[in-house]
Amino acid sequence: MKIKKILVSQPKPTTEKSPYFDLAEEFGLKLEFKSFIKVEGVTAKEFRQERINILDFTGIVFTSRTAIDHFFRICTEMRVTVPDTMKYFCISEAIAFYLQKYIVYRKRKIFYGDKKVEDMTKILLKHKTENFLVPVSDVHKENIPALMDELHLMYTKSIFYKTVSSDVAAEIPDLKEFDILAFYTPAGIKSLFYNYPNFEQGTTIIAAFGEATAEAVEEAGLRLDIKAPTEKAPSMTMALEQFIRAYNKENKAK
Repeated sequence: MKIKKILVSQPKPTTEKSPYFDLAEEFGLKLEFKSFIKVEGVTAKEFRQERINILDFTGIVFTSRTAIDHFFRICTEMRVTVPDTMKYFCISEAIAFYLQKYIVYRKRKIFYGDKKVEDMTKILLKHKTENFLVPVSDVHKENIPALMDELHLMYTKSIFYKTVSSDVAAEIPDLKEFDILAFYTPAGIKSLFYNYPNFEQGTTIIAAFGEATAEAVEEAGLRLDIKAPTEKAPSMTMALEQFIRAYNKENKAK
């Protein structure tokens, strides 16, 4: 018995150069990509319940393009005109450039790091008198808020969008056709049971990327068969490759 079919809980890669396709070709695998989660913006009514006045803030901290989209969406829905004096602090240059979709790009009011949270330290300290707003998802990393706490900055976290389960079961009624299920987020594990409340793992192999996802697998009472990243397998595809190679070899011997 060999590994033949894998369900990857992410959208299908947009390029044919994805290592997933190399993996499929090498082992003769059938791959199916299906995102188990999706992002939904909070409504203006939900945002009002947070009792936050956007115009009280002088700086906005963005960690993703999604946060930018939903910040300006809420501003539009609530008829809030963001003043030209507003300053924007982005975790990377790419995210900063994305602001051009909504505002006139002026370097004097847009600041960015080099993808690492630590890079933001000097930038934020240079503007420590600002009152910062941090748009986040209902499920988010605490690295930026933790940094701002450490720097004793004045800031407020606010939920502008949320991660919810996709309706996977409507398209894939039975998971038993897959030998491996590959997950990338704890929310993906939550969605697994949302879509398949009676799911029993049995011989199904479960792969998890990241410590938080691995913990979610085990907390759900499931068996974690493949874990990434590791020193020998820094990516999910490398972890899958090593596992499949060993699995097929072992089962061939039987």
